[in-house]
Amino acid sequence: MSMISHNNSSRQGLGTSTTRFLQTYYIYFVLVAVVVLLSTANLDQFALFERGNFLNKRNIINILRVSAPILVMAGAFTLLMVSGYIDLSVGSTMGLSAVIYAYLALHGVGFVPAFALTVLAGAALGAINGLLVVRLNITPVIATLITLSLFKGVALLIVADGVSAIKSGNGLKMPSWFNDYGRDGILLNLPAAFWVAVAVTLVLIVVQNRGKLGKYAAATGGNPTAAKLSGINTARTVFLLYVIVGITAALAGIARSSFMSLGDPLSGDGMELTTILVVLLGGTAFSGGEGRVLRSFVGALIIMALTVGMLTIVPAYYQTLVIGSALLAAAATNHLVSRKGKAS
Repeated sequence: MSMISHNNSSRQGLGTSTTRFLQTYYIYFVLVAVVVLLSTANLDQFALFERGNFLNKRNIINILRVSAPILVMAGAFTLLMVSGYIDLSVGSTMGLSAVIYAYLALHGVGFVPAFALTVLAGAALGAINGLLVVRLNITPVIATLITLSLFKGVALLIVADGVSAIKSGNGLKMPSWFNDYGRDGILLNLPAAFWVAVAVTLVLIVVQNRGKLGKYAAATGGNPTAAKLSGINTARTVFLLYVIVGITAALAGIARSSFMSLGDPLSGDGMELTTILVVLLGGTAFSGGEGRVLRSFVGALIIMALTVGMLTIVPAYYQTLVIGSALLAAAATNHLVSRKGKAS
């Protein structure tokens, strides 16, 4: 009898270890699978890919370069969702920030002040969201849907009538440095925008693992009542997270504006959905309390690889379906693994 009990305990222990391993590392297996898929597909039709080989150094650099906006936003959005909150206005914040940055550059403001002012604007936009949610107690989805429309409207107002974006023209010309941040390689032939995204992610990993803000976010998302009773200022925690999300959305806008050489008020359209999918793909619970910044970063790489790679593998009208199916499969796998982990 005791031998049977021992065998059952051993099997349960093995099952729990396997589940934990899958929970921690499944996202990396998905990334490898996507790279293998794209590496064996015919990519000759797309100019981004050299000789149809996905694992070409030049191709990987190009994909990482265009990934900077989503990479820089993924970590902050993860912490916000871990706290049990969400921001649907990140795309509009990104678009407005792109317009502000381009407008400042076009009108003679230097790189450093233009960069700093745009980041401050992003922080202010995030603070508006935070105040609506924690001070006025508006449901996060409703509050950020309101600001999604509001911020986009402001961006469109800044752009002159009859012009689609802030760009060179009417006697004004973008300065020579404008494209440097999003295009010119500074290390391993990758631009500053990518390395800023990496640096932001590393900082947020430390914040999540070592800082009070990361612990408070998890406590707030896991059990808000218990968090308040333990002395955590949940309102301040959520407010700060909204500000950080606003800052990273501004950085994304700067990266996109610099890469495109213009300030398009619609450049962030759809980024709210993409960011949510990236974070969910990384294993963050929509209800809060669970999620890791690094896994969201990897999730962003997967999404960008799929988005760019699928442009050449399937017809345009099937691309969204294929990417959505891949995301559904990954999310379902994460859900099943997480549920099994809780049952163990």
